[in-house]
Amino acid sequence: MDTQKFSGKFITVEGPDGAGKTTLIQGLTQKLEDKLAVPLKLTREPGGDPIAEDIREVILSPENVALDPKAEALLYAASRRQHLVHTVLPALEAGHMVLCDRFVDSSIAYQGYGREIGVEGIIAINQFATDGRQPDLTLYLDITAEEGIRRIQANRSQAEQNRLDVEAIDFHQRVHKGYGVLKDRFPERIQVIDATQDPESMQRDALAILESHFPTLFR
Repeated sequence: MDTQKFSGKFITVEGPDGAGKTTLIQGLTQKLEDKLAVPLKLTREPGGDPIAEDIREVILSPENVALDPKAEALLYAASRRQHLVHTVLPALEAGHMVLCDRFVDSSIAYQGYGREIGVEGIIAINQFATDGRQPDLTLYLDITAEEGIRRIQANRSQAEQNRLDVEAIDFHQRVHKGYGVLKDRFPERIQVIDATQDPESMQRDALAILESHFPTLFR
């Protein structure tokens, strides 16, 4: 894939369940809309496209407890391909800053490490799905598995919890470990934000990171 034609920037937000990604993105969006010199495109995974959103429903439904781990990984990759081609790449070609809730790092952490089905296999299917496209920058919200689950249980009703939220704590510990491996492997791309901070501090840190990495995109 020729990435030279893309004038926009692809930013992803990652973190374990309960890290506060949604809150960060909502607050950061308001700040970016006041400061950016280019359009902002918000999107998410799985989803971000009508077909990809249908796949999301299958993946996250609490009713699908029998979903095989490898089938789950393939569904994530299929959703990602659809989303990338129909949402992310057109926005990047148009010069937008794309802010995406999760991308390939999530599959490596959740399926490769959390499900223990093999990191290399996850990398391979996502290499195929994305043609090797990586984010220009990733904001990683770091929080322990224990604190993340405590937040979920405190702030989400049982009806709001998805299939991953109710996994055992050792699953979430493996996910956190997977993210740790990734941030050590890609220290330039993956910028760490302390997710134990209050939301305003996290938003301020995220904005500072974006302004320092992409100054030409800001007024």
